[in-house]
Amino acid sequence: MWRQQGMPLDERYVPYLQMAGLYHLARLNDRWYRLDEPLVSAFFERWRPETHTFHMPFGECTITLQDVAYQLGLAVDGRYVSGCLTDFHMYIEGGRPAWETFGECPEGDDEETVRRFARAYIMMLLGTQLFGDKSGNRIHIRWLLYVARLEEMGSYS
Repeated sequence: MWRQQGMPLDERYVPYLQMAGLYHLARLNDRWYRLDEPLVSAFFERWRPETHTFHMPFGECTITLQDVAYQLGLAVDGRYVSGCLTDFHMYIEGGRPAWETFGECPEGDDEETVRRFARAYIMMLLGTQLFGDKSGNRIHIRWLLYVARLEEMGSYS
């Protein structure tokens, strides 16, 4: 098991992560990937928001959608994510981040429980690695609808 945001990546989640097209993203943790903080800081200093480019000594460059897809292993072709979740009150219990509620999936639990924990893990990935905010522990409710339909999630780009 590998931890991300205090929630372990259990091997039992792998089929669900693969179904959702997020297994490669889940593997980007301390075991396989180390963040080069000085490099990130250097890029941050060279970022120009007015042109959405990095100003380098050899010229300007930017990150493309294909670069992100390659690095994170995410699909860029497929159904697009759009819309708004209006019946979110059906999905909320307590307003706490899922990884605070779920933690580790107990050994010997049934498949439906493992599936619930895998969904919580996917919400944690979405909220921390793809669509994070300054809080580091919140995710927009719109993603819940996609995670609820886990079988269809892998068809989105």
